[in-house]
Amino acid sequence: MTPDEIKIILKLAPHPVEGGFFRRTYTSALTVETERGARAAGTAIYYLLEPGTFSEMHRLASDEIFHFYLGDPVEMLQLHPDGSSAVFTLGQGLSEGQQVQLTVPAGVWQGTRLLAGGKVALLGCTVTPGFEFADYLSGSYEDLAARWPAEAERIRSLTRGSLTRGSLTHGR
Repeated sequence: MTPDEIKIILKLAPHPVEGGFFRRTYTSALTVETERGARAAGTAIYYLLEPGTFSEMHRLASDEIFHFYLGDPVEMLQLHPDGSSAVFTLGQGLSEGQQVQLTVPAGVWQGTRLLAGGKVALLGCTVTPGFEFADYLSGSYEDLAARWPAEAERIRSLTRGSLTRGSLTHGR
């Protein structure tokens, strides 16, 4: 299937901050109290990447679990608060070390892109406690590359602008 066919069938829209395409598919009716206020116990989205799109470097205040559904492999960069970093590949190639499920702990910077030559990837993202744009922080190249210089090239390919907190009402 083409990216456009998937977007139509799943009713995906451009993600207003992160990049790529998405649609929220679940919001728990149960709420939990956090230091940031009440949040749904969990939320889930479909998330699609195609050439020319990427999930920008960002940090959430909740844990996020990625699920690989179909398409071409994607690379995820994680930058940890202790100064370490890790690169993972989400895809169907389990014997090649690719992962079909991957957790990003709360407070870890993350960014995702298709591997070179990839045409489409469809993922799912589950966030607990549930996602709110007030809990989303976009990363800037300058700030992140200064702290993780060994990952500067990857960070550059996964950033757009300056450090900003999300404040939109649609979402994950």
